[in-house]
Amino acid sequence: MEFDSAISAFSALSQETRLQALRLLVKKGPGGLSAGALAEALGVSAPTMSFHLKELANAGLVLSRKTGRSVIYAADYAGVRALVDFLLADCCQGDPRLCGPYVIKEKQETAV
Repeated sequence: MEFDSAISAFSALSQETRLQALRLLVKKGPGGLSAGALAEALGVSAPTMSFHLKELANAGLVLSRKTGRSVIYAADYAGVRALVDFLLADCCQGDPRLCGPYVIKEKQETAV
């Protein structure tokens, strides 16, 4: 990934609704969601959601496909992976043995 593409992706993700939308689409998997379902899940209007999805698509982070009268959006895993790889390209001076595996830590609930 080139710097310009990374800057575009980071710019798209610097807005809360877009970041939430991408996270939701990543969780949903390749099946994706309609713009209306995303808008409802995130509590925004359909036109607002369409604007945000266009920004994510232009940044290479979201794909769309027409299904009947609906447009379904899904995370562009190749684009997301390219952004992560861009961030980690020089991790530990290029020695993957020093970086360790990429592990997603589950949110831990704390007792009150």
